[in-house]
Amino acid sequence: MLEADRLSRGEKRTRPRLIGDDIWKYQIILRHYEYWLKKRGFFATLARSYWHYRYYKQSIRLNFEIPPFVFAAGLSIAHRGPIIINPNSRIGENCRIHSGVNIGTAAGTQNSAPTLGDNCYIGPGAKLFGAIRIADGVAIAAQAVVNKSCETEGVTLGGVPARVIAMRSAKDYIIPGATIYDKSAASTGRQASC
Repeated sequence: MLEADRLSRGEKRTRPRLIGDDIWKYQIILRHYEYWLKKRGFFATLARSYWHYRYYKQSIRLNFEIPPFVFAAGLSIAHRGPIIINPNSRIGENCRIHSGVNIGTAAGTQNSAPTLGDNCYIGPGAKLFGAIRIADGVAIAAQAVVNKSCETEGVTLGGVPARVIAMRSAKDYIIPGATIYDKSAASTGRQASC
């Protein structure tokens, strides 16, 4: 997943700089934490504690509340700033997300969170609530409030409440890092599971 995330971010270097690249460092920490959450054993417990500590500190520093296992490969976080995601949300490959985004449950519920398809773009300040489903390739405009499902692929949602405002897909706003990685892995014979 790390390589797909790097490609989605458009990073040329294989490692972040010592000073700067805070969001990229956060994504690396998040993916390591997810990896160690799946492992069992004494060493895994130590590693999990270490990565949890780093994840917690970097989350506070950047003002991100992104739980593990929500985003598939190809995550691209555009800027620092508040991002709040419900742990029950599921977001597909190649998602680009901006600051001020809130993805949560409907009022009065605890686990009815949104599910987004692959290749989605979420603009600054967008809000998504409830047990809604968003199709592949959907772009969500800045400050949109999405509280109803959108099964139409490749459209732009905007407004309060959100509705289809354009027949323009998110492909113009994202770099499909997971897709690029899978293709390169298939051509070289490597295993394509980031």
